[in-house]
Amino acid sequence: MGEADEFEAERRHLLGVAYRMLGGWAEAEDAVQEAWLRWTAADRSTIESPRGWLTTVTGRICLDVLRSARVRRESYVGSWLPEPVVERLADPAVMDPGDRVATTDEVSVALLAVLEKQTPEQRVAFVLHDVFDVPFDQVASTLGVSVQSARQLASRARRAVRTDTPKHNAELAEQRTVLDAFLRACREGDLDGLLAVLAPDVTLTGDGGGVAPAVRVPVEGLVKVGRFLLNLGERANHDPDVLIEPVLVNGDLGLLVHGPDPSRGEDLTIVMAFAYAEGRITAVYNQLNPAKLTRAPRPDPDRAIWQDR
Repeated sequence: MGEADEFEAERRHLLGVAYRMLGGWAEAEDAVQEAWLRWTAADRSTIESPRGWLTTVTGRICLDVLRSARVRRESYVGSWLPEPVVERLADPAVMDPGDRVATTDEVSVALLAVLEKQTPEQRVAFVLHDVFDVPFDQVASTLGVSVQSARQLASRARRAVRTDTPKHNAELAEQRTVLDAFLRACREGDLDGLLAVLAPDVTLTGDGGGVAPAVRVPVEGLVKVGRFLLNLGERANHDPDVLIEPVLVNGDLGLLVHGPDPSRGEDLTIVMAFAYAEGRITAVYNQLNPAKLTRAPRPDPDRAIWQDR
């Protein structure tokens, strides 16, 4: 197998590594391209495992990106959410995910939002070891620290993930039931019905990047989040140009919304992601930043489900 073939065999894996570390596909693709350049310049006679070597190198590249982006991200307007991965469903009318039968929290919006709050070193250590099972000696080499320090960095990130990430453990069949009830309540203006599918400590986070209209501080609490979402539902009910399509967002059931934005005089796209647990929605994530939605499709009118208005 040639050097290009060996690399291409690992490209999908490397993009997964970089996306989890960086939270954006453009940055992830740039990191993988840099890994390719280093691969072509490397002495492969010294490389025992191409995957291990490329994973470690990609981690180092992502670490540099995170460190250089720290000031920019700290000055980000409002809350930061990752660029969503949006996939169409086999049948949006019944929220059928096709061959998908279960979800994973390894790439959920909820997890990536929490990882963004960690230091670059903690994030890289956690992703390499806890998500991709890279041994701590290699993690330490990637970070330029001792093995003990690498363990501590991963442990701190793990603790934050455990305590700060909203509960999210529902498989897709349960998600479908919950999202169905959520949409029905929003469509009918049923606040009690909506509160019944929201967890008591539910939060709603919006990312407009200072460009699109989004809440700059997360909305917290059952009633506040419920009223906020019901207000969005009422707006959709009164605007026939609003399209809402169920989709997969980072592997979980979410919504793709598109319609006019009177405040800006142009159309607005929103990707809504949810965390689900114990038959309720524990968190809502609204991505409105146009720079992070360039890969998201527009809702298909034939696949939209916000009907009967």
